[in-house]
Amino acid sequence: MADPKSHTSTQFPCPSLGSARWIQVAAAGVNGLDWKVRDGLVREVFPLVLPATLGIELAGLVMQTGPDVSRLKVGDRVMGPMGGLGAYADFVAIDEAKLSVIPAQLTDVQAAALPVATLTAWQAIRAAGDIKPGWRLLIHGAAGGVGGFAVQFAKAAGATVFATASRTSREHVLGLGADVVIDRSSERFEDRAKEINLVLDLVGGETLDRSWQVLAPDGVIVSTAAPDVAARAPAGRRGLWFMMQRDVERLREIADTVAAGGLRSTIAEVTDFAGLAAAIERNKLGHAPGKTVLDLTR
Repeated sequence: MADPKSHTSTQFPCPSLGSARWIQVAAAGVNGLDWKVRDGLVREVFPLVLPATLGIELAGLVMQTGPDVSRLKVGDRVMGPMGGLGAYADFVAIDEAKLSVIPAQLTDVQAAALPVATLTAWQAIRAAGDIKPGWRLLIHGAAGGVGGFAVQFAKAAGATVFATASRTSREHVLGLGADVVIDRSSERFEDRAKEINLVLDLVGGETLDRSWQVLAPDGVIVSTAAPDVAARAPAGRRGLWFMMQRDVERLREIADTVAAGGLRSTIAEVTDFAGLAAAIERNKLGHAPGKTVLDLTR
């Protein structure tokens, strides 16, 4: 980790930081949005000015602050979602309202795996209202970073959790608390998941289209993968497109719980910058359970 005292006089090329601060990025999470932006799949939802730097979450060290910064200070280890792109860089300027202090028990790599996955999971399963004990949830893509936390949050809320994942990820997802894990390659989830109150769709495509039939009469699909989910809903069905919102207090609470062992955070792979492009491609094609993290200190 860099010594903050050795950098306090560094001048960065930003004429007016305001409430922003310069962060020396130590690690950044790899997410599905990376390859979706790369492939042009979300250009209508996330228009870009090119060239653009990928990366939507980070962990690092505060190096310099603007005059309106009051909550954090130079030398703090912080984590947070970018609220846009640009995390795959040595230094970034980011508003302090997006940043939470990293618990001392967590490394930068561990912290970088948390902001997008935890906040997306927490908010998405509540996007249609609070979960009621006894609800039946179906989580598509349950072995990934978001899915793994969604399983844990849903189970803690008293839900019965159905999950789809690969055969090799079955034991991992069961270990997170899922009640039923359905092998996406050899089983039809429609045959095992019935009367579902909430489907969390992290996959999209055909999986989303097949999910309407498993809903209870008042059930809803919340999708992070299909911006057009509402338009694809059959008559009488409800679909919501979800985008994560920053929440520094919730992120800190969740990070503290992870640090204390109350939540399981799984890191599938740690890559250096030279391996980043290949890691993004593996995120698209499938990888081991959990989250991939770029370690910029390597």
